[in-house]
Amino acid sequence: MNINKYLDVINACRFCFMCRHLSAVGNVTFKEADTPRGRALILDKVRMDNSLIANADYIKTIYDADLSAACRRHCVSHYDENSLLLAARQDIVAAGLAPPSVAALARDLQNVDFQVRGAGEILYYIDTYSQRQMQLVEAFDGIAGNVATISGGDTGKALKILGFVNEAREVAAKFAAAVSTSGARTLVTSCPASYDALKHDFPIDGVTVLHSSEFLLQRGLKAKAATTACYLDSDFLKAYNNMAAPRELLLALGYKLKQFATNDEESFSAGEGAAVYDRVNPKLTAKLCERICDLVDVERDLLITSSPYTLHVLKTFRPQLNIISIEQAACRALEA
Repeated sequence: MNINKYLDVINACRFCFMCRHLSAVGNVTFKEADTPRGRALILDKVRMDNSLIANADYIKTIYDADLSAACRRHCVSHYDENSLLLAARQDIVAAGLAPPSVAALARDLQNVDFQVRGAGEILYYIDTYSQRQMQLVEAFDGIAGNVATISGGDTGKALKILGFVNEAREVAAKFAAAVSTSGARTLVTSCPASYDALKHDFPIDGVTVLHSSEFLLQRGLKAKAATTACYLDSDFLKAYNNMAAPRELLLALGYKLKQFATNDEESFSAGEGAAVYDRVNPKLTAKLCERICDLVDVERDLLITSSPYTLHVLKTFRPQLNIISIEQAACRALEA
């Protein structure tokens, strides 16, 4: 089983309580099973008796994980619980035990039709969540100028996260073929999950990948927004890639960033690390959004996110929040 590659994680996490406060899902369900320790105990049982991989409650717990990687990032011994959970999902899929809703979602994610529009050295990938929020795309276009675009589905990242690794490679190969045909040498995306996929999971030879915040920061944008805002960190940019570009860009644009909640260790992305969490578990996504809303002064606080996913789910489940994308924030500052 794939989980056997992470026996060190199982053996360490099953006895440790140190990062339980960093489990975003655990903070809204209040269930021990939704913490790294609880999940490690479950997978330790599966390790000893492989037939338990079919336990419906165990499967649900593994797919309920938000995969923020906050626990891994702040673990003093750097145990990789995230990779353990991804391995467990691969084992579930390999055994033909993926929940029907997850299997249906995986089939949908395989239906891709990548289309390139325009030409040039720079190619902007419009992910599925950005496509639902074209104001984000328009904001990027307004600053970047007339760049070529590619759209038509997920890069394969969501399938990999769901445990469908072979299907993910097939979709990623189609995406890479479309990018290569475009002739572009720089690919920019607003989607942190796609950024992580193209940097680490499915890199494309000869193509430099940038998050939109990196791209805009490299353009040397300066402004005096003089606006106070809370920046909600992206799991994929912060916990997975240790990227500082979004905050640096906002500071260069004149934004005054204040601390969100009581610390900068927790994840407040509403499940971004699971890529399509709102489609896997909308009820838990709503609870994660509710927790974020409870920590906000709705009348006064401006929230900025570098994740189209986070923007989408917060606007969907908590429309009263004043939240904009980092591309929109840049436009506002430059127009001020």
